[in-house]
Amino acid sequence: MNYNQSCAAKGNAYGNRPLFIRSMQRAAVNIYKTDNSYEMLVFAPGRIKEHFHLDVNGNELTVSYTPPEGFPRPEWVLREYSRGGFKRSFTLNESIDTKNITAKYADGVLQVSLPVIAGKENVKKEIVIS
Repeated sequence: MNYNQSCAAKGNAYGNRPLFIRSMQRAAVNIYKTDNSYEMLVFAPGRIKEHFHLDVNGNELTVSYTPPEGFPRPEWVLREYSRGGFKRSFTLNESIDTKNITAKYADGVLQVSLPVIAGKENVKKEIVIS
């Protein structure tokens, strides 16, 4: 794990040891199922809609964000949240209609709608443990 000096408080009650060490930035994602789609919520407040990028390559969906050039980087005293870039990838199964995936960004949440092809829904199967 790499330590990024700009992300930790300096000269705190623990001497010069940082309050925390930030791991690689990731946007939190929740996914839920509706009757005809999967809805993916990417929690990414403070971002600019035009800097998100969604790609489908085969059965892989990639959601990424690249901050604009010249974005201000203050000298943080405490930083528990980042508006930096990220990249997340998800494997889609054959029940997803990749041609009709849509997305919208509002109130800090990127909502990606993954429609299910009628008749191709996954069948739930219980596995018996022996």
